[in-house]
Amino acid sequence: MGRLSFSLDPAPPFRLDLTVWAIRRRPENEIDRWDGETYERVLAVQNTPVLVRVTQSRSASTPRLDVTVTAAHLPPDAKTTVVTALERLLGLRANLSSFYALAAEHRRLRELASRFKGLKPPRFPTVWESLVNAIACQQFSLRVGILFLNRLAALCGLPFGEDGAPRAFPRPEDLARAAPQSLRALGFNAAKSRTLIGLGKEITSGQLNLESLADSDNQEATARLLELPGVGRWTAEYVLLRGMGRVDVFPGDDVGARNNLARWLRLRKPLDYGRVMRVTGKWRPYGGLVYFHLLLDGLERAGYLRPDDA
Repeated sequence: MGRLSFSLDPAPPFRLDLTVWAIRRRPENEIDRWDGETYERVLAVQNTPVLVRVTQSRSASTPRLDVTVTAAHLPPDAKTTVVTALERLLGLRANLSSFYALAAEHRRLRELASRFKGLKPPRFPTVWESLVNAIACQQFSLRVGILFLNRLAALCGLPFGEDGAPRAFPRPEDLARAAPQSLRALGFNAAKSRTLIGLGKEITSGQLNLESLADSDNQEATARLLELPGVGRWTAEYVLLRGMGRVDVFPGDDVGARNNLARWLRLRKPLDYGRVMRVTGKWRPYGGLVYFHLLLDGLERAGYLRPDDA
């Protein structure tokens, strides 16, 4: 068994617990694992599943992360690949000083930002993963969507070990090989099954390059995403935020996010898309960061985390 260890120093302030919960979203998530101290995820590196474990050994103001990578045989570029993935997943390089300065000018946002200080904007390792997450969660509660994603990983993600071991998130080539009936058996309907397998085949064949969207501005990236099967406005905005790190994007069609926003602002009338855009416009260009902070606010209310923990 190969093993390597190293440390990373995120841009302060940083809290691993808060940031991991923004990735996990729900405790049922079996892809992004958290036991209260250690973040654990399996990554696919050159067709090899590697187990990554991350802990925080210093305070939020002077953060240091201790990383351990384990694999049957470590690929030559394992460290480089893992560091790149963690920088995206945990927002390690994000400097939020401008966001905190903006928050200081708004009473409610100041309180929210202070309560969850150290949260960094998470981002899935690939645009592909964000798109699959979005499609899985369409028209379902977040809890149900995450259960579908767990099943998808169990079906075709690279396993770290024997049966029952944690698995990597399925790559495009993994889904390209899947049979439609196998996804139907997991609970995906026929349309979603066709879409996921079809997108996997297009990426694997080189017909589609989702990662190239990172070079486009929000308007162009949205237009290109909307051309894909099964993608509407909510999915496109979700991918912009969680797949490309566009922290100015607040997915205005996200029902849970709308409810979190309305409750936080103590609004009497329900929010529609246009009103969400008007309300969040005062925090431009950090609507997406507000989205993540409100997600944690909801998780705190549910008893999953304690933001006052050091």
